[in-house]
Amino acid sequence: MSTNAQAPPKSADPTRKSGLHGGPGTPGVAPERQSTAPGRRARRRRNRIPFLLILPTLVILLGALGYPLLWQLTTSFQEFGLKQQFGQAPEFVGLANYTQIFVDPTMWAILGRSLLFCLVCAFSTVAIGGLLALLMKRVGTVARLILQVSLLLAWAMPLVAAMTVWVWLIDWRRGVLNWLLTRLGADATGHNWLAEPITFFAIAAVIVIWISVPFVALSLYAGLTQISEEVLEAAAMDGATGIQRVRLIILPLVAPVLSIVLLLQIIWDLRVFAQIKLLQDAGGVTNETHLLGTYIYQLGVGSGNFGMASAVSIVMLLITVAVSWYYVRSLMKEEAK
Repeated sequence: MSTNAQAPPKSADPTRKSGLHGGPGTPGVAPERQSTAPGRRARRRRNRIPFLLILPTLVILLGALGYPLLWQLTTSFQEFGLKQQFGQAPEFVGLANYTQIFVDPTMWAILGRSLLFCLVCAFSTVAIGGLLALLMKRVGTVARLILQVSLLLAWAMPLVAAMTVWVWLIDWRRGVLNWLLTRLGADATGHNWLAEPITFFAIAAVIVIWISVPFVALSLYAGLTQISEEVLEAAAMDGATGIQRVRLIILPLVAPVLSIVLLLQIIWDLRVFAQIKLLQDAGGVTNETHLLGTYIYQLGVGSGNFGMASAVSIVMLLITVAVSWYYVRSLMKEEAK
C-alpha cells in the first residue's frame, strides 16, 4: 500500500460557512442582513442631511416671522390702545375685535375695494407683461437688449424715488400731465387727479402695474426661451395662426411660470401700501381711498387701536392664505407624484 496516499480533505467548518460562529461576518447575523443594515443606515443619514441643511433657515424664519405673527394673533384678542403703550396691562376681549370688524360697513367697503383693486392690477400686470415677453421673443437682439435694460431700470428704481416722480407728474399745480393736456386743448389747469376716488385708484393702478410689469415680463420671457422653436415652426407649417400658437402651445407650456407669477402678483397687490399712502399724502381723500394696508396703518399708528389693527391684519393674512392655498396644494400634489 502506498504511503503517499493523500489524506481526505478536512470538512469545512459549518460555522465558518454560515458565518454564524467565528466567521468573518458579524456573529449571529446572516450575510444578507449584514449587507442591508449598513445600507439602511446610510440612506437614513442621507435623508436627514436636507433637513439638517434647512434647519438654520427654519429657525431664523420662526424667530423673525413667528414671533411677530404670534404677537399679532394675541393682540387681536385684546384691547390694546394708547394706555397699553404706557404700561397698562392689556385687557382680554375675546372675539370682540373680530365682531366689530364684520359688523362695520366701512371694513366691508375697504375689503371689497382692496380685492377689486388687487384683481384688476394683478391680471392687467400679467397680461401686459406677457405681451412684452412675446415682443422680446420676436424682436431682434438690439431691440430686445434695449427693452430688457429699460425694464430692469424701471424695476430697480427705488419705490420712494419712483413715487416722487409720479407725484410730480400728476401734481395739480405744476404737474406735467395737466400741462400736457392743456397744450392738447383740454381744460386741465389746476385739476387735482387725486381728489376723486375713481381717478385716484386709476393713477394708483397705473403706478402699481408699471412697477410690477418688469418682473412679470422678464419671468415669462425666461419661460418662453425654454419652448422649442421646432414645435412652433411645425405648428406654423401645419397652418396654425399666431393666436392659435399662443393659445394652444405657448400658454400650456408656460403655465407653471404664469401661475406662480399671477399668484405672487395677487399677494403683492393685495398687500399694497406705500403707493396708496404716498398718493394720499400728496392730496388724496384718505377716508375714501383706504385699502387694507393703509386701513391697518390708520387703525394702529394713526388711531392707536392696535387690537383692531391686529385683527384686520389676521383677516388679511387669512385671505392671502386662502388665495394661495390652491397653488400650494397643486405644488404638493406635483411633489407627491
